[in-house]
Amino acid sequence: MSKTELPDPQAVEALARLGTEASAPHVQIVQIEGLGEGLPEKVPLAFDRRTQTFKALRDQIDAYRQLPGRTVGTARADTLESFIELTKRHKTDDSVLFGATQWPDPKLTAVIDYHTVAHEPRWMQHRIAYAFPLTDEFKAWVSGDGQPMEQLAFAAFIEEHAAELASPYDGERNEFEPLFKEKFATPSELIMLSRELEVFIGGKAKRSERLQTGERTVEFTSEHTDAKGERITIPGIFMVSVPAFIDGEPVRIPARLRYRLKGGEIVWFYQLYRWQFWLRDQVQKSLHAAAKATSLPAFEGAPED
Repeated sequence: MSKTELPDPQAVEALARLGTEASAPHVQIVQIEGLGEGLPEKVPLAFDRRTQTFKALRDQIDAYRQLPGRTVGTARADTLESFIELTKRHKTDDSVLFGATQWPDPKLTAVIDYHTVAHEPRWMQHRIAYAFPLTDEFKAWVSGDGQPMEQLAFAAFIEEHAAELASPYDGERNEFEPLFKEKFATPSELIMLSRELEVFIGGKAKRSERLQTGERTVEFTSEHTDAKGERITIPGIFMVSVPAFIDGEPVRIPARLRYRLKGGEIVWFYQLYRWQFWLRDQVQKSLHAAAKATSLPAFEGAPED
């Protein structure tokens, strides 16, 4: 019987080594210089001999990263002061501010990693936003703008929002009284009107007239007596001073007071004069204040998506 020859151990080891080397990925340095702006001169790629494909090493390496490669995300501030302080904390020489000043979505945005002044593109993925959260008081005035209210509801609304009524400044009086051909009411006069209206709930509005002084009046009569009606003077315009944004400065908005008579019943409503304009003016002031506080350039509009 012949003796079986055993394979040479060195040959077996060499074959195993060749097999391992053949299946192991191979790192290939690829020159990409000149293929485009913002690219490195060369990149490492892993070549898989089994599948004959190249794979980027970056994804595998990033899995072991202990710190992020760059700052990504949007921080959202609840107040203008926080927006300013957070922007000052992270700003660079190339950071910029944007302000969307139009209703219904006013917003300030700081783009920390914005394109450089030398026109070098940047990622623009680190941002700080302030969305101007509206106060409940401002939302109440806007939602009631132009909406008809019965006498009791109107009186209750004025009483509830008495703290947001203001006396006009001399400049406001000189501008709006000739414009509307009406007289401004002081807060006390408007509150007194609401209380007088409460007395005549259930009464009938007999007539309305405009006196030579320019005042409007409504005369109420009781449903239960034949007594002479009580006359109430109706102001034409009043001033609303209400913070539009949480922790923001008050916005001053002129409002026209109106009513309609229907079959002896009276319906009240008010009209806020150009309230979107005053709101935009407030956002513009906030944008300029943030630009001054952070020493950053500011633009009305929105950054690139």
